[in-house]
Amino acid sequence: MTDRSEYAIRQAGPDDAAVVGQLLHDFNVEYDDVTPGPAKIAERIGELLAAGDTTALIGGTGPDGVALLRFRPALLSAGLECYLAELYVAPAKRGAGLGRALMEAAIETARARGGDTMDLTTTEADVAARQLYESLGFINREGGPDGPVSYYYEREL
Repeated sequence: MTDRSEYAIRQAGPDDAAVVGQLLHDFNVEYDDVTPGPAKIAERIGELLAAGDTTALIGGTGPDGVALLRFRPALLSAGLECYLAELYVAPAKRGAGLGRALMEAAIETARARGGDTMDLTTTEADVAARQLYESLGFINREGGPDGPVSYYYEREL
């Protein structure tokens, strides 16, 4: 288990929207994804945090990493489903346990809010992220390790 205390992981508040916006902008730039820029992301993050169905965790002294959680009522239980919308650690801080510490805090946060499940997506090429998620018990097979592979689909509307 990672000692998260060395990473100063905490829940972001409204005053942290600019930091979260910058980290998410950096994430998009690094992976050649479209970004409206850190200020626009910060504005939207502020709105989402205020609405209450989104939680951001930040960690490191920079802060150097972010985990963004989205919550929605579960269909088959009274609990919540938690979607890990983003997990990002600045390149210079990778490999030292910050991503794992953010994920452990994200799992604890989801449980504390009444979450029954957590789901996430990543690419086949992101081997480090896949290893992290799998080491924390996430699977991409329906019903267990021997089940059929699960696929994630998306499209713009």
